[in-house]
Amino acid sequence: MTARRAYPSDLSDARWALIAPRLTAWRQARTDAGIGGRTPTHDLREIFNAILYVNRTGIAWRYLPHDFPPHATVYGYFAAWSKEGILTELNYNLTGLVRDHHGRTIHPTASIMDSQSVKTSTNVPLSTQGTDAGKKIVGRKRGIITDTLGLLLAVVVTAASASDNTIGIDLLDQATTAYPTLTKTWVDAGFKNRVVEHGAQLGIDVETVTKDPQAKGFSVVKRRWVVERTLGWLMHHRRLARDYEARPDNSASMITLAMIDNLAKRLTAETTPTWRYG
Repeated sequence: MTARRAYPSDLSDARWALIAPRLTAWRQARTDAGIGGRTPTHDLREIFNAILYVNRTGIAWRYLPHDFPPHATVYGYFAAWSKEGILTELNYNLTGLVRDHHGRTIHPTASIMDSQSVKTSTNVPLSTQGTDAGKKIVGRKRGIITDTLGLLLAVVVTAASASDNTIGIDLLDQATTAYPTLTKTWVDAGFKNRVVEHGAQLGIDVETVTKDPQAKGFSVVKRRWVVERTLGWLMHHRRLARDYEARPDNSASMITLAMIDNLAKRLTAETTPTWRYG
């Protein structure tokens, strides 16, 4: 690892120990297959730290501090890990470890689903964004499904104009592929009959949970508060405050990366610094 002053987003030795085996195996497999040209010279931990720095601070790739590897190299690794599903695999593995740590079975049976519309930056192609008519937001929509601990099981990023039905069906397909044990999911009223019917075809009971009509102002909604809390956790990562990614799949990977950071800290009893000063 390069000798430099540490950034708050850097991996501790304990967290790197959780992540290193998969990334090291990935690099070795590429080297053995003759992929990537010349022998890699940059430290994998520093590359992952640089990606976390972007994810946590929200800066553009070109603005990476010069004591990290070159920004083009860092982005190249992020794009490769995103395309090849390495980040998704890391999230899956760490989710199992966290569930086991909390005395749960590694594979969940219950889940909660929600969506969130966010504005996009000026570099996002118009073809990948739209308007959420209900929330009056021009941008993209994120759909996530979590377990009952709030751990990410699947993520979908679409144009904000996409219906929750479309997102919900995609989430159910992803989640049941990764976790065939799922039998239950709770959703809000935005997910209509098509999601319920699709869930039934997959062997999942999809239950709509609505706010108590008698409750005034803010109220905690049964089950749904779990996934809403997860969206709050993700917002500790400034890259997710708006969608800056040109590609929707990279947007999904940025969400997955934020969850990997959260999971690793859970397993090592570390905390996430807030943005409050003092």
